Amino acid sequence: MFLNIQDSIAQFSSWVWGIPLLILLIGGGLYLFIYSGLIPFRYIGHAIAILRGKYDKVDSPGDLSHYEALSSAIAATVGMGNISGVAIAIATGGPGAIFWMWISAFVGMATKFFTCSLSVMYRGKDENGNVKGGPMYVITEGLGKKWKPLALFFSAAGLIGTLPAFQANQLTQTLVDVFQIQESSHFTAKLLLGISTAIIVAIVIFGGIKRIGSVAGKLVPIMVVIYLLTVLTILFLRLEQVPSIFSLIFEDAFSGKSVLGGALGVLIITGVKRAAFSNEAGLGTAPMMHGTAKTKEPIREGLVAMLGPAIDTLLVCSLTALAILASGVWENFEGNGISMTLAAFDAVLPYKIGSIILTICVLIFAFSTLFTYSFYGLSCLSFLTNTKIGKSYNYIYIITIVIASIIKLDFVINLIDSAYALMAIPTVLSTLILAPKVKREAAKYFQKLKRGAFNV
Repeated sequence: MFLNIQDSIAQFSSWVWGIPLLILLIGGGLYLFIYSGLIPFRYIGHAIAILRGKYDKVDSPGDLSHYEALSSAIAATVGMGNISGVAIAIATGGPGAIFWMWISAFVGMATKFFTCSLSVMYRGKDENGNVKGGPMYVITEGLGKKWKPLALFFSAAGLIGTLPAFQANQLTQTLVDVFQIQESSHFTAKLLLGISTAIIVAIVIFGGIKRIGSVAGKLVPIMVVIYLLTVLTILFLRLEQVPSIFSLIFEDAFSGKSVLGGALGVLIITGVKRAAFSNEAGLGTAPMMHGTAKTKEPIREGLVAMLGPAIDTLLVCSLTALAILASGVWENFEGNGISMTLAAFDAVLPYKIGSIILTICVLIFAFSTLFTYSFYGLSCLSFLTNTKIGKSYNYIYIITIVIASIIKLDFVINLIDSAYALMAIPTVLSTLILAPKVKREAAKYFQKLKRGAFNV
């Protein structure tokens, strides 16, 4: 029976991630990219100033500072998708898939600007009067109550899409690989690791959004710097291969000969899927976090949110891809996911240093994501029911960590990919409809900025 369910989900994932959804995500994002006139991209420096707290005000509505909101959103996106997801993209789509991940990142920056600006423009409140954000509130507050079925659809898909299945699965797989546990003991080891992970996650997530934001704010800078230094070391040791790696990526991006025998459309879909899994632009998760930011200026949070795909995909995913390609292990490696990334690090760095450092990074990346995703699922269930029932999601979340630790990777990927695809539909549709309101608000904000109205 389980095999039938697994096959059905695999078929559905393949169908739903077809050309129509590709057009919606990339086409919709490209439209927003052009429609913005690239104006938000000119204010990256201003976004960094916002992030540093220059415009923070204690009395602004919301729960998290701009920095905590972005850190929490990045904690969710900079995770196993950057380490394991990139390896999956290369294994299934070849080096060319990385090029399409880059394209998706630029498009994703524009998408994040619009979706996260809207998440502050159209915030809702729960029955206790607490500020809430996300596509479900954008739809009901921005488009009206008659659109509520679309908001319910998003929230229902979000309950599955934000489950910690992929992160828990790949975290346990990493530890099993690194410590070379005998195959006969894999199940027991993964079960024990899953239970241990669940206990650690529970300690943080039951403390609520403020504790999640505080922990994420401390973890994110550490994990990005450690990972950056490690991969730069790998590239330095294989410096002579770097130019040919970039050539391979660009050549393969339009041929797909390395893996797919010229199936360019499949290659593009592979890159877009993995980019979506990595930076989550257009899926609707980040707006739930950015919607809690302490600010009265929606455009300000949209600018901060734009930095997410740049850090996540253009920086961290690119580093992983370059390390894997520079190692050469991708060409004849049997398997994918975290096992490929581990093999790549160990192929270049001596004395298994690569495995040790990557294991540390995986632990930080995975836990930071696990902490944050719980808030997304809780928000979806709270919208579908109420805050009291919504809090019970954390118990489901903890149980899922244990189950996901012992099931097969393919099933996990297809399940989450399917839910992500369904979440993208209401998120992108509502954003496209409300985009003119963001553009008008942005014009007003940038005029005020030029006049010095925000100087403090």
